[in-house]
Amino acid sequence: MDKTQTLQAIENARNAHIAQMDKLTAAINGEKVDDPTSVSQRKCAFGKWLYADESDLKFVLGSLFYNNLESMHAKWHNEYSKLFDIFFKDQKKGFFSKLIGSSKVSDMEIDKARLYFSELEITTSELLKILASCERKVTATNEGKFH
Repeated sequence: MDKTQTLQAIENARNAHIAQMDKLTAAINGEKVDDPTSVSQRKCAFGKWLYADESDLKFVLGSLFYNNLESMHAKWHNEYSKLFDIFFKDQKKGFFSKLIGSSKVSDMEIDKARLYFSELEITTSELLKILASCERKVTATNEGKFH
């Protein structure tokens, strides 16, 4: 991955996490959300890039930046999984379950989701700050360090 592609991937990661927070806001407000992010930190679009061998991200960023990014991304997914369980876990239920309304989220679950969301907002803000630091690091890195 060259410098421009790496910077674009960081921008894509930022946008993906902002979009996911928008989806969660919609879910909390009772709107239907399609295609939620994977709970697995390795299966979301950002995780696929973060752990891809061809990105050489660990080499380009250095261990400190990479480890900070990786641990914050893992924390984000850990917190996100609580919201996923409330809103999206049962989306794969059969037609009959949906028909009788068993997948409706209760008011108590919505209250829990709001609490989890406020925690996730803090983690998202921290993740976005780390991504901004990574972006500055990549911008300042010599083109020769990229493939």
